Parts: sequence; C-alpha cells; structure tokens
Amino acid sequence: TRDGTFLIENGEIAYPVKNLRFTQSYLEALNAVEAIGSKPALLEGFGAVSVPALKLSAFTFTGATEV
Repeated sequence: TRDGTFLIENGEIAYPVKNLRFTQSYLEALNAVEAIGSKPALLEGFGAVSVPALKLSAFTFTGATEV
C-alpha cells in the first residue's frame, strides 16, 4: 500500500495506517467483493484512475509497520 489507507472500526474511519504488506492475489481479492461503492473517486499517483470503493469479505495482510 502507499497512501490513503485507513483502519475502519465500527463503520467509521479510525486513523491512517502505514506500510501494509500483502501477498494475496488481486484475483482472490476481487473474488471476495461483497459490495461496490456508487461514487468513484479519482486516485492520483503514478497516473490517475477513477475507481469505486470495494467491500471485501476477506483480505490477508502479512505485515505492517507501527501506526
């Protein structure tokens, strides 16, 4: 992950998190989609992309730095 990653607790943004590492495949993650947001957000970084939020039933993180 890079920027814009937040911990969600009880349906609310709790605080930002840094440097999460995951090894799960994107295909496995997309297979776990439970809901898709109705409003796309423009994300800029190494280019720009307009994407909706996704709610996944499961996603495996393998490491993280301190918050």
